[in-house]
Amino acid sequence: MASPEERVGEALRRKKLTVSAAESCTGGRIGDKITNVPGSSDYFRGSAVTYSNESKVALLGVDKATLERFGAVSEQVAKEMALGCIGLFGSDVSVSTTGIAGPTGGSPEKPAGLVWFAVTDGDRIATEKAVFPGDRESIKEAAALFALEMIITFFARN
Repeated sequence: MASPEERVGEALRRKKLTVSAAESCTGGRIGDKITNVPGSSDYFRGSAVTYSNESKVALLGVDKATLERFGAVSEQVAKEMALGCIGLFGSDVSVSTTGIAGPTGGSPEKPAGLVWFAVTDGDRIATEKAVFPGDRESIKEAAALFALEMIITFFARN
């Protein structure tokens, strides 16, 4: 059975599309997974690891007011990250992740393991949130895999 990153590549090749990633809590794992597939340079434009709020604003154009109102770990920021990533890389599709990898930094409203995701083609946008159990490494890994699956689901729906 093909891995999620192989299935993403197959879907992108079939549709003749390119992809990019805006990563916060995943720290580059999405880009790493995609580039593990031979020939991924045909469809992968790049990944921006925008871990700080400052980098989200400077590189992706996330609105400071959105960050202040909703916080970095929010649906609104995930959307703005994904849309900004398309502009940054000129890709057809982008995926974003923003979350709390833990073990610290969580709160009752936003616990460690919470991740918001967005996938967009610039017109349509899909968002999801998930809370992953485990330590920092397992949360980052689970979030990267979830993001890849979200890209596949986005293509299935659109």
